Amino acid sequence: MIDTVTSEDGTPIALERRGAGPPVVVVAGAANDRHGDEPLVAELTAEYSVVTYDRRGRGDSGNNEPYAVEREIEDLAAVVASLGEPVIVHGISSGGALAFLAAAAGVPMARLSVFEPPYRGEAEEVPEGYADEMRDLVAADRWDDAVALFMTSAVGSPAEAVAEAKATPMWAELRSFAPTLVHDARVMGDSKVPGGLESITAPVLVVNSNGSTDWLKAAALAVTKAIPGARQVELDGEFHSVPSERLVPELSAFYRDPR
Repeated sequence: MIDTVTSEDGTPIALERRGAGPPVVVVAGAANDRHGDEPLVAELTAEYSVVTYDRRGRGDSGNNEPYAVEREIEDLAAVVASLGEPVIVHGISSGGALAFLAAAAGVPMARLSVFEPPYRGEAEEVPEGYADEMRDLVAADRWDDAVALFMTSAVGSPAEAVAEAKATPMWAELRSFAPTLVHDARVMGDSKVPGGLESITAPVLVVNSNGSTDWLKAAALAVTKAIPGARQVELDGEFHSVPSERLVPELSAFYRDPR
């Protein structure tokens, strides 16, 4: 069922609800809309009512300016409030970072799971001025360059991988998300684990893949230590990815845990 909720600043936020059971809101990461995690959603709907939504500027949602991370927190708050019952939230990559900020800001969550929030340590910093450069490239309609900057500076892909991606049909879809890469850059800030996460009271599970880079593994551990009582688990997978048939049983066990 596709619906629309109105965020605090009047921005319409499109959401879709599938399945039956306790509600799980999925917060997408960079270069994704509400359709970007279909295998995960399909697995979760066997037991849960899964709500996916288009973050502002994506898909069927609006994009009132000026952008601020606080507006995205309000968007998630509006989605959660529209469900009218205790809500589980699952955030993916930078969507997980947004979910952490929302939980710290007081958005009510029964439980919060996050997959590989892309925080970085001192040795793997995103280049200084990355967010501003991304903003300037998008403003100049240099969307291809913006996506290339995201892939090299934020994801850590080599230049040859960017060249290969440009030759695939996937590139056009990536390019369409270029304006919202600015949003994700703002959500991540300096890409360090932010302060204030110690105020999160919901039970938290942080998941990472054993096939990811060392800095993503370190990020999972760092954010787990920053949140009182948070748990962390590493699953078999590839770079920034774990098959849904492995991930969902771990999530379900956490969601059902009475502690």
